[in-house]
Amino acid sequence: MIELQGVTKSYGGYTAVDDVSFVAQPGRVTGFLGPNGAGKSTSMRIMVGLTPPDRGTATIGGLRYHDIPNPGRHVGVLLDASAQHAGRTGREVLALTALTLGLPELKVDEMLELVGLNESESKRRVRNYSLGMRQRLGIANALIGDPSVLILDEPANGLDPAGIHWMRSLLRSYAQRGGTVLLSSHLLHEVEMIADEMVVIGRGRIVAQGTKAELLKTAGTFVKAEHPQKMAAALAEAGVKASVSGDGGLRTEIEPIEVGRIAASAGLVLAELRPADGAGLEELFLELTADDARERVTTEGVSL
Repeated sequence: MIELQGVTKSYGGYTAVDDVSFVAQPGRVTGFLGPNGAGKSTSMRIMVGLTPPDRGTATIGGLRYHDIPNPGRHVGVLLDASAQHAGRTGREVLALTALTLGLPELKVDEMLELVGLNESESKRRVRNYSLGMRQRLGIANALIGDPSVLILDEPANGLDPAGIHWMRSLLRSYAQRGGTVLLSSHLLHEVEMIADEMVVIGRGRIVAQGTKAELLKTAGTFVKAEHPQKMAAALAEAGVKASVSGDGGLRTEIEPIEVGRIAASAGLVLAELRPADGAGLEELFLELTADDARERVTTEGVSL
């Protein structure tokens, strides 16, 4: 189990992680979602003792990472697939890890087979690996000690569709055997496919957490009108709070039939009206992290 309690980390006047608390449970895959710069990587570095928090605690199995005896045998970590010795072969990288952890050399062949790196590829220098191959090698390095906890930062980055499917099956099987998996990703569809729990972070703070069903259950109603501003005004006049969601849409907490009645009374034409729980993870993610978004598209002042 991974547990963060009130974790905060600042650099000068910038707060990278702000009072972050959540739990990743054994037997489950927890997706850690957020835009670039939201605090995911800093949080993960704190978990494995690479960055000390200013306040709060991060424990794995009830212990700080530094207090775990031979931690590589209990916690598998992949934070940056590119941060591997470029001059060594894939086999050498794994052999050194096995030696460091006190594992038999046969574990190297076992891991190479598990992640799909063949004999020829294992003898190739890491500098000549594709990003996808480095990801596979990094996952092998994380798994070689048979850990009970996996912490993976963007593990699907660089993998082709077959590789993503392989990784999904691997992590699901690992969790089903009782392992704890925490993975960050910007590939929202993949997280939606594999994660049992989701933790969404924006501007260093947790903005939502729970199962996919729990998060989307509270999503309310999604409405998209021919004239969005008039729709927003009609909802406001009826005393209904609404927030911008997706491309020109609005999200409210009332039932779709009530939104339809308000639109009809105002004489508004609707392009879309549905329960927001059908919108999917991507739309919910964009709404929850809207204040942290780096890219915003606007047509204001543009002739169409």
